[in-house]
Amino acid sequence: MAQTDVYGWLDKSLTTIKKANWYRQTKAIAGKAGAVVELNGRQVVNFASNDYLGLAGDDRLINAAIAATKEFGTGSTGSRLTSGHRELHRELEQAIATLKQTEDALVFSSGYLANLGTISAIVNKRDVIFGDQYNHSSLKNGAKLSSATCFDFPHNDVETLREQLTEHRAKYRRCLITADSVFSMDGDLCPLPQLIVLAEEFNAMLLVDEAHATGVLGTTGAGVTAYFNCTGKPIIQIGTLSKALGSLGGYVAAPAKLIDFLRNRAATWIYTTGLSPADTAAAIAAIEIIQTEPQRRQQLWQNINQLKRALGHAEIVSSESAILCFGLEDSEQALNLGDLLLAKGFFVPAIRPPTVPTSRIRVSVMATHTPQQMRELINLLQANLTID
Repeated sequence: MAQTDVYGWLDKSLTTIKKANWYRQTKAIAGKAGAVVELNGRQVVNFASNDYLGLAGDDRLINAAIAATKEFGTGSTGSRLTSGHRELHRELEQAIATLKQTEDALVFSSGYLANLGTISAIVNKRDVIFGDQYNHSSLKNGAKLSSATCFDFPHNDVETLREQLTEHRAKYRRCLITADSVFSMDGDLCPLPQLIVLAEEFNAMLLVDEAHATGVLGTTGAGVTAYFNCTGKPIIQIGTLSKALGSLGGYVAAPAKLIDFLRNRAATWIYTTGLSPADTAAAIAAIEIIQTEPQRRQQLWQNINQLKRALGHAEIVSSESAILCFGLEDSEQALNLGDLLLAKGFFVPAIRPPTVPTSRIRVSVMATHTPQQMRELINLLQANLTID
């Protein structure tokens, strides 16, 4: 039998991706994280980062990480249930629970793993999940992994969700509703108060992913749950330490008995190495900063509102977060505008299908962007966007 190239099909697939202008490559950033970074040997203003409060390059996080590394080493060396647990992990979990005002919290090695592990632990093939169609990949894949029956509802459409719950809820044992609290590719918020009402009415659990809200929304930076004054409700709050908190890892903040259950049933927590001491210590330092320095969050919102006042009519949706998206006709136009901005010294990513349904420029605002940087970006966008 003649030997064939079992990976030959990849050439055709890659050619198709490139023709559609969907081809992606990494861009190496040099130097410390911040509002200005080095890209391809040039200093550029960074509007592509999720480091909303500018903490990833903060000396206090860096020093906390160095001190933890010197004391505990570079790695946790095992899963938290074997050799990998440190009191530092528990200190971080208690800090998260205090910030979120929940009974307890559990730290995972990434936010993606937190969603996969939590969803697949609390529902299975006897159960049902209703998820927003714009949910993050980790929510969607967690639902698939659970083997539960899954229904998507149109984005933020609570009336259709109610209809789906009315038709299907009674057929299943447990029910879970899932949504991003801030949708990462549009920047809008989920209608959390209405979701809570439906969860209570239909005896459903409610899980929200606070990845892009933690540190940004709410008077203390606790997220959308606090923003909507829903603190204390029995919501499963998933989040990440890698965005506004400037570190790495994920968390679940929830009632204590659910956290205890996840320690015993969440495979992505049980069977993976614990978060490194450096990342853990940096996240603890970040939580202290966001609670004691509200001026960082205030400066972030000044920058967000400046951009919204100048360009709000060009937004795909009206953003209520640090993510603002401006629509383009197609992938080529989005790539061209991204290249033009980069040539002018501004790193602003073009986001294209299949990641999103329509092509766009996605601006991530940071507290550490200066007034001049904000004005220069606004001028460039005003000159190159169609603003009604």
